[in-house]
Amino acid sequence: MEEKNQVNEVDHSLYDFRYEEKESDFYKVQEGLTSEIVEKISKEKNDPQWMHDFRLKSLEIYNKMQVPNWGPSIDGLNMNDIVTYVRPKTEMSAKWSEVPDDIKETFEKLGIPQAERESLAGVGAQYDSELVYHNVKKEVADQGVVYTDLESAMHGPYADMIKEHFMHLVTPGDHKFAALHGAVWSGGSFVYVPPGVTVEIPLQSYFRLNAPGAGQFEHTLIIVDEGANLHFIEGCSAPKYNVANLHAGCVELYVGKNAKLRYSTIENWSKNMYNLNTKRATVEEGGKMEWVSGSFGSHVSYLYPMTILKGDHASMEFTGITFAGEGQDLDTGMKVVHQGKYTSSSVNTKSISKSGGVGTFRSAVVVGTEAKGAKAVVDCSSLMLDEISRSDTIPAMDVRTDDADIGHEAKIGRISDEAIFYLMSRGISEEDARTMIVSGFADNVSKELPLEYAVEMNNLIRLEMKGNG
Repeated sequence: MEEKNQVNEVDHSLYDFRYEEKESDFYKVQEGLTSEIVEKISKEKNDPQWMHDFRLKSLEIYNKMQVPNWGPSIDGLNMNDIVTYVRPKTEMSAKWSEVPDDIKETFEKLGIPQAERESLAGVGAQYDSELVYHNVKKEVADQGVVYTDLESAMHGPYADMIKEHFMHLVTPGDHKFAALHGAVWSGGSFVYVPPGVTVEIPLQSYFRLNAPGAGQFEHTLIIVDEGANLHFIEGCSAPKYNVANLHAGCVELYVGKNAKLRYSTIENWSKNMYNLNTKRATVEEGGKMEWVSGSFGSHVSYLYPMTILKGDHASMEFTGITFAGEGQDLDTGMKVVHQGKYTSSSVNTKSISKSGGVGTFRSAVVVGTEAKGAKAVVDCSSLMLDEISRSDTIPAMDVRTDDADIGHEAKIGRISDEAIFYLMSRGISEEDARTMIVSGFADNVSKELPLEYAVEMNNLIRLEMKGNG
């Protein structure tokens, strides 16, 4: 029987609007990556001397390292064509009314101000290479919570804390694009939650890359001190161009003793984007790290959030969903390192691919010799919606102690004709049957995504059905 229905790809139209960037309104460096460009960025950022030196050292490391050759091809990315710094000629403001009209309209269309008013404790909005808006509610600030741009924080009372933690979890020597980040990073947020403080409603940063042929290299540094609790949401989008764009941000998360951090990310980059992001967390005794990840955009992704369970009884949960459509090769996954005793990790991911899209899930579970009583379970499922798509699972387990309980389960399949026939025999149309199966497949992951993103999630993961006639 000829199939008459299809699953549409994720609707990206909400994010494809863009504004022409007039030279008079923006400052940008020339394309490419040289020591002169790095010097210019450092000067623009008013870096302290240690950061200036750090950037140049990172560039030196970058020039010595090779491009990864084990994942999806990134041959279409030429750093000589990438502009590493684009700054709107406006100062960051805590008042929405002071943000330039075209930038303000961009974030209005994405629903950011409305989300802030209704359900967020604080918001940072980055446009190209710089934050244009940053605000935190008074009642949260009164608890001693710090939520500001990283550049300001480097010159304030938390300067020593930033110097102590900046790129210590993710070092420039980790891989070529971590070194690139160390050299040209700009924008991003610094969050510090004092001991025992619970932030009742989430903080959010939203990153919008509007310029064609540009890179975005924001750095997020979050420190949740002993017994504190925070939910942080990160959203990303960009319009589509016919030239390559690059995202090589970095996220470093420090979870203190008996503290908890939930980090939710919704990435909806356009299909000309190379998403080479690096995220890492370290968790002290009794602390808990929760990752919630939705990856729906980009041409190529390399994205593997890593958690180091450093203290005894530390734990981690990772929940993720990936959608790979035509022209997309999304190589995603996670890594967890068990160092403390009686640590635990739980991973649940879903991957959907269609129209020739490629979804690859990589996981690495490392259990050290001292991690007695460690428990880890990895569960990944993939659904291919046609004959030309691909899904692969590449797990790695490195267990150095006999006193551990480690499990892995992977399922890869297609929508079965039998399931469709069964539902249709109960009076359900073929269109609705396919929708039910795909929605049910994603449900236990998508329900973990933040409620504040309900509107965006409807655009990102609700798979619509239509007849071909």
